[in-house]
Amino acid sequence: MKKIKITADSTIDLTPELIKKYDIAVLPLVVNLDDKTFYDGVDITPDDIYKYFDETGNLPKTGSRSPEDFKEFFEKYLNEGYEIVHIGVGSGLSCCFQNVNIAIQDLKGVYPVDSQCLSTGTALLVLYACELAKTGKYTAQEIVEKVEKRVPNNQASFVIEKLKFLHKGGRCSMLTMLGANLLKIKPSIQVVNGKNVVGRKYFGNMINCIKKYVEDTLKTYNNPDHTRVFITYSTATPQMIETAKKVLEDYGKFKEILITPAGATINAHCGKNTLGVLYLNDGDEGHM
Repeated sequence: MKKIKITADSTIDLTPELIKKYDIAVLPLVVNLDDKTFYDGVDITPDDIYKYFDETGNLPKTGSRSPEDFKEFFEKYLNEGYEIVHIGVGSGLSCCFQNVNIAIQDLKGVYPVDSQCLSTGTALLVLYACELAKTGKYTAQEIVEKVEKRVPNNQASFVIEKLKFLHKGGRCSMLTMLGANLLKIKPSIQVVNGKNVVGRKYFGNMINCIKKYVEDTLKTYNNPDHTRVFITYSTATPQMIETAKKVLEDYGKFKEILITPAGATINAHCGKNTLGVLYLNDGDEGHM
């Protein structure tokens, strides 16, 4: 059986420590500030995103890598004798998956998975694939089949403090933004069938909203795989993170609570003080 390499794009929002631990190969996506091109996680940070927005009033433009870039990325590992399972940001959220499929038309040994998700929702599938590969029991195609079975059960959601970035990005109207600010509404955004949709709306200060959001999520998506859960945020105060963490700790069943900051690509779309809780909602049995 050939060696298997798990690859992803930079929207998985994993820390360098986790990327190293699981030996994941990550291709950075593109962030453009005016006529300057940067690479997510390499030479641009979320702070750069917010500084640019404050100075210009404009959002950065994010983009996929080209099919040629993906091909070069894959060829490195193919030439080292690997087969590749590539799990990328959802096809309904980016053209990355389309570019991957173009890139591999004349390559053998690359098996793409459409996560239909983003951020650490995709990362949950990536880490699962890494664990399968580590057993040495599965071919690349078998790993793909097992990962794809879990895609519909990905609980990926976030609560957003302000809608400014969503409005600037054309994802909500001025009236909606002003109304939400006036009424102190913090909407949750859920990834459903590969698309971002508005979920519950929360009222009041961000700490109380986060507490209620995490409690509601656990009640609604009540069949978790307790292997791990992510708390992922754009920017957040220590109290915001601790509030989410305490609800998960009081729930008491997750073996691992992983806290990760989102990268520049995700920050460019959601704005400051966005926090999400993400896990696979398909129980503890039958995955390995």
